[in-house]
Amino acid sequence: MNIMQQVVLYLGILVLATFSKTYGQETFEQKAKGIAYQIEKITKEEKAALKYQIEMVNNELEKGTIDRNQADEKKLKLAEETASKIETRVAVEEQKLTQLVKEKVEGRIATLDTAKRFGRTYGKGIKVHVGAKDTTKVSEKRTTSQLVFAAGVNNLVTNKAIAHSDFRYWGSHFYELGWSYNTRILKNNNLLHFKYGWSVQYNNLRPTNNRYFVENGKQTNLQTAAIILEDSRLRNVNLVVPLYLEFDFSGNKDHQGKPYFETHKSFRLGLGGFAGTNIKTKQILKYEDTVGNDVTSKTKGSFNTNDFVYGLGAYLGYEGTSLYVKYDLNPLFKNNAVDQNNISLGVRFDLN
Repeated sequence: MNIMQQVVLYLGILVLATFSKTYGQETFEQKAKGIAYQIEKITKEEKAALKYQIEMVNNELEKGTIDRNQADEKKLKLAEETASKIETRVAVEEQKLTQLVKEKVEGRIATLDTAKRFGRTYGKGIKVHVGAKDTTKVSEKRTTSQLVFAAGVNNLVTNKAIAHSDFRYWGSHFYELGWSYNTRILKNNNLLHFKYGWSVQYNNLRPTNNRYFVENGKQTNLQTAAIILEDSRLRNVNLVVPLYLEFDFSGNKDHQGKPYFETHKSFRLGLGGFAGTNIKTKQILKYEDTVGNDVTSKTKGSFNTNDFVYGLGAYLGYEGTSLYVKYDLNPLFKNNAVDQNNISLGVRFDLN
């Protein structure tokens, strides 16, 4: 390891050390900065000398006392000599630094919690780095993004109630998969966030009592099957844009006197809604035919469902996991005699 590499190594250790004891009038960081200053002074002096010598060579070239090749050779030699001088002079400071690090390791000198980066390039091929960046993460972007996944039970509200539903409570499920963006509204406060993005919702309904959906003109009704149905399910797939006001109680943090903010570190409450379009409706029936074969029937169609969907939603949870509820404000079927609105309850995951 040469002198320059040792300087980089030891001054990298300088930045990483963080202790609180005091020793004399100067801390470890202050003494190290003094050494860094000397190294910088050395390189500045040698750089100035090299610049003067190169100017002299250029004057000789202009006068014609030497040619271009001779000038380049002289300049290269001067640069090499300057690098050697810097290395020799820095070696003295490196010995001081070695002793300083030894004292630090033995706990006989204090350290401040900050360090700055110094760096200069001197002459041809001469570069000295002193110190290192403080890479501690002190802030989170004002806008972050999350993968959203939710799942739970699904049903229809009929006459403002879900009691005595025509659909299985635990057999009717919903799933939601999407991508969201979370923007902190206030510059210096972490409480309010605007959450938006897109989601695909899969709302499944499984009728009770061996029934399935039948289109009767402009209406869609349940009808009892003439055969035993192993499964009867109507699936509605919606593409929506969710919009939520999120209250994030992660709080404000402080790092070296500067505020910074993190999300999904405490309790969160989201209130808002969604709007979008129905992209597919499908009915799936499973049964056994008269000769004992298993049959799966899939029927795609409109089933008179609303093309445009919109509703309300809310979630409450801790960190990335929440209890989630959503409710469609418009009825599932356009022209049925009784309005039935989709409602879902489940668990939601916002994954950073």
